[in-house]
Amino acid sequence: MTKPVTDGGALRHRLEFQKRGVTDDGFGNDVAGPFETVFSQRAQMIARNGTETVMAARLQGVQPYTVRIRYSAQASAVTADWRIVDARNPSRVFAITAPPVNVDGMNHWIEMLVKEGQPS
Repeated sequence: MTKPVTDGGALRHRLEFQKRGVTDDGFGNDVAGPFETVFSQRAQMIARNGTETVMAARLQGVQPYTVRIRYSAQASAVTADWRIVDARNPSRVFAITAPPVNVDGMNHWIEMLVKEGQPS
C-alpha cells in the first residue's frame, strides 16, 4: 500500500460507513435488514491501477479504490460486510473487498480496498 498521508489535507471525501441492521421477520427470527449509517468520516480515495486483477476489473466497468481514513474506535470496527456510501452522491456505493488494515501500526491510519457497487 502507499505511504499514508501525514495531514488531513488529502481527506477530500465525506463517506458514510454502513452496516446491515437486524429486523424481525414476524415469526421471531432475526434477519438482515436494510443498511444503516453507523458513522461518517472524511477519507482519501486512491484509484487503484496497474495489477492484472485491477485491469480486469476496470475492463468490466468496476474501478477499485483504496480508502484511507483516520483511525478511530468506530473505524476499527468496520468489517468486510459493511458498505460505504459517498455522502455527496448517495447513489455512489462501495463494497468493501478487503478488511481494514492499520497501515502504520501506530493507530493513525486505516486503509481498505473497495470497489464500486453493492456488497453481496
